[in-house]
Amino acid sequence: MSDNFTEMASEQGWRNPRTQPTMPEVYRSLKIPKTGSWFRKFLAFAGPGYLVAVGYMDPGNWATDLAGGSLFGYTLLSVILLSNLMAILLQALAGKLGIVTGRDLAQACRDHYSKPVSMGLWALCELAIAACDLAEVIGTAIALNLLFGIPLMYGIIITVLDVLVILLLQHKGFRYIEAMVITLIGTVGLCFVAEIVMSQPAVSEVFRGFVPSAEIISNPTMLYIAIGILGATVMPHNLYLHSSIVQTRQFEQTELGKRQAIRYTTADSTIALFFALFINAAILIVSAAAFHSAGILDVAEIGDAYNLLAPLLGSTMASILFGVALLAAGQNSTLTGTMAGQIVMEGFLNIRLPAWLRRLITRLIAIVPAVIVTAIAGESGTAQLLILSQVILSLQLSFAVIPLVKFTSDKKKMGVFVNPLWLQILAWAVAIVIAGLNLYLLYQTVAGWLN
Repeated sequence: MSDNFTEMASEQGWRNPRTQPTMPEVYRSLKIPKTGSWFRKFLAFAGPGYLVAVGYMDPGNWATDLAGGSLFGYTLLSVILLSNLMAILLQALAGKLGIVTGRDLAQACRDHYSKPVSMGLWALCELAIAACDLAEVIGTAIALNLLFGIPLMYGIIITVLDVLVILLLQHKGFRYIEAMVITLIGTVGLCFVAEIVMSQPAVSEVFRGFVPSAEIISNPTMLYIAIGILGATVMPHNLYLHSSIVQTRQFEQTELGKRQAIRYTTADSTIALFFALFINAAILIVSAAAFHSAGILDVAEIGDAYNLLAPLLGSTMASILFGVALLAAGQNSTLTGTMAGQIVMEGFLNIRLPAWLRRLITRLIAIVPAVIVTAIAGESGTAQLLILSQVILSLQLSFAVIPLVKFTSDKKKMGVFVNPLWLQILAWAVAIVIAGLNLYLLYQTVAGWLN
């Protein structure tokens, strides 16, 4: 049997046969109706896209969106839109890889590259997940401090307790996790609908902001923040996550069944990512309407935004809703971060740890630097640490994007589902743009620190 699997793997362009799927406790656990309307089938596939969308609205995005809005008004809305369109394309490819090959991106890397290369990719991905978790820890701690006056140090330690929430939800079933995530996304969305109503942005300027401006390229400061928005928006661990969780559905293992799964999965992630687009755009719009229009151009820290919103908008609810949205976003990100960590470890190393242990390890890696920096430098230090976490994520992004585009453009691996030529050109163009811009962001950040 193993010889047959090895032969099949070789024929399909893989070095190794496919192993047990990651997160086997939920693998193909949700049934897809064979009859009924297209809408009923779509609802059966809906869910994974929202888990992915969480990574596009985590606390790491907030600082760049706030800075962009306060400094340049609505101009950088076009960058948020462009970043989101790139994310839609990449997440569609990640879902397609998982459905067609039965491998998540981590398994695909392990089964394609040599062991040293695979181990290097795993180490980089773990670093990115730790950086992302660091942003969630800091964001949640800041929200607890702003809403309830809990000192940052205690807030950081409290974030360890979310391990219990994760464990409870995973035991109840995957649909409970999806329901929890969608509820929290809805909470963030409703908070920002209220914030937009209170801030009363100039509607014509908002629409104009979605049209790209040449000034974004010519103005170095604007370009730097634009690249920061891109780096904070497209998250590498989401590509690993999506390629795995699409396999929780029991779609038929035929060409027709896979085509249907790809179509519904792509629709699910596209719709969910438009929710992420709304929330990221809303943060920038509120920042532009409240701060830029009042001549306050240096709001880059979450705490500053919280404290300024109430007096500027004339309501304490403005600050409270901002804090609630931040707390919901931080908690949501921590749910998906756990699963991404589990998928990466199991996919690259074929090592399985209990979910609570994996979560505890990841969270402790994030807490140690957060505690040290908070003790030494206080709130300003955590703000710098938040920026550093986004730089690390930006640096790692290409190491996930390039293999994803490579695999889905390989006819030997994908068969009839291989990316058509136009999609290959578009996907490689996106990969090159992301790599170039993130290298520029890294260069500018390091140069800033040295100066």
